[in-house]
Amino acid sequence: MNLLICSAGRRNELLKDIRLSLSKGSRIIATDISPYAPALYYADKSYLVPKITDERYIDTLAEICQKENINAMITLIDPEIEILAENRCVFEKMGVTVFTPYLPTAHLCFDKYKMYLHLVRNGINTVRTFGTPEEFFEQFHNGSISFPVFVKPRTGSGSVGARRIDDISNLKAATAADQSLIIQEYMDGSDLDADVYVDAISREVVSIFAKKKLSTTIGGANKTISFHDDRLVELIKKVADSLELYGANDMDFFYRNGQYYLSEINPRFGGAYLHAYGAGIDFIKMMENNVKHTVNTPCFGNYDDGLVMMMYDSVVIKIQEELLDEEEDTCYRK
Repeated sequence: MNLLICSAGRRNELLKDIRLSLSKGSRIIATDISPYAPALYYADKSYLVPKITDERYIDTLAEICQKENINAMITLIDPEIEILAENRCVFEKMGVTVFTPYLPTAHLCFDKYKMYLHLVRNGINTVRTFGTPEEFFEQFHNGSISFPVFVKPRTGSGSVGARRIDDISNLKAATAADQSLIIQEYMDGSDLDADVYVDAISREVVSIFAKKKLSTTIGGANKTISFHDDRLVELIKKVADSLELYGANDMDFFYRNGQYYLSEINPRFGGAYLHAYGAGIDFIKMMENNVKHTVNTPCFGNYDDGLVMMMYDSVVIKIQEELLDEEEDTCYRK
């Protein structure tokens, strides 16, 4: 399988894991807008591409797919998911499997308030959310919600702008300065994460790896510990049944007073998927099976409780001349 990884960024360790899992003779092609994206240099071949908002972007990816005989593609950043989902037919006509959700689901996952409304309509426990300050203050004055609260951008990524707020004056100042903020009930329970694979053929959840977050940085978990709970498995299946998910997904939950609450879904490989892979949960092989028209057999609980992941940073050192050239249409060959 020749796999195109878009917006590879800093996901070096994920590319290492992908290389270990792909069948012999497979190739990894990576893209980014910057020659200083370290993951580019873990691919077999890498390309510099325009920004994802550039009108040339999809055509550029299509050219790469044709040139490199790409079989499947993924993105590692949230803002690109909708773009690839919207242009799925462009790549499917070329025989490329696009591992993003279908467009309506991609849109829901990126718009946190619309996702909240969708979950409420479908009877799925979620974090109470207000789309405007007016909605919040109406309930606040009725006594049905109190401070502290949590605010974050409606379509944000990587926890940028997400923070706790403890009083009215600070909330008014925050929402006046940034009208994209949504307001959420502050959840003081356990912060959890689940890596979920939805089979691209059967459209069923076939694999789940659940973990408790011990520590987070830059919006992602860097220390986690695995656990099992059949109730969480059933909740995840219910969530997936209400959406059109596809391939690898990262779901965030809170656990409070004996109940799970879905916080959000990132329909891509999560930063802490490395923990799942280290525990033997191989979404890459599942992707390859799907590309080869093989349905993955559902299997849950096939990992140990109490496995701890402790993430750390590493570096890539290159001579400047070895980097991709921003001024030329060139690629790096490993």
